[in-house]
Amino acid sequence: MQADITLPANAGIAPPRPTWLVRDLRSDHAGETGAVWIYKAILAISRDAEVRAFATRHLETEQRHLAEMEVWVPAHQRSRLLPVWCVAGFMTGAIPALLGREWVFHTIEAVETFVDRHYAEQVERLAGMPAFADLRDLMETCRLDECEHRDEAAESVTSPGGPLLRAWAAIVGTGSAMAVEIVRRV
Repeated sequence: MQADITLPANAGIAPPRPTWLVRDLRSDHAGETGAVWIYKAILAISRDAEVRAFATRHLETEQRHLAEMEVWVPAHQRSRLLPVWCVAGFMTGAIPALLGREWVFHTIEAVETFVDRHYAEQVERLAGMPAFADLRDLMETCRLDECEHRDEAAESVTSPGGPLLRAWAAIVGTGSAMAVEIVRRV
């Protein structure tokens, strides 16, 4: 299996990265990019004070995650489809922001439910790899932050939503999983 060698910020020499890890990191970087754009869209459109406060707090977290991922994912290993993920993230934030607070909170709950599972799988996979302990710790920190976003969104929901909202949330969750599969390759 081919491995790429890169230098993380906190080490002089990094161990070779397995191809699966390079692909996972690419998906994490693209996902954090998309998340930044979700919150930017919400802030661009929503006038609801609670939604805006929620989006402002979580945008700061996502920007920090993105900056941390940029340390681990050199430019040549990032997705060539980043502009697509920016647009997809913006639309994932803009559509619910146009439709109201319940839509925003259900959307974030759906996205972050997927992200929790995605990061948890990676954390588990890195558990037996002491050379990547710092990366594993970062992924676990990101996962816990995303769980907080999911839980805060779930607490802010006041109704289960109608069939259209539930369908939208399912599309968002499925779309997130499909995006990861694409970005791992491109």
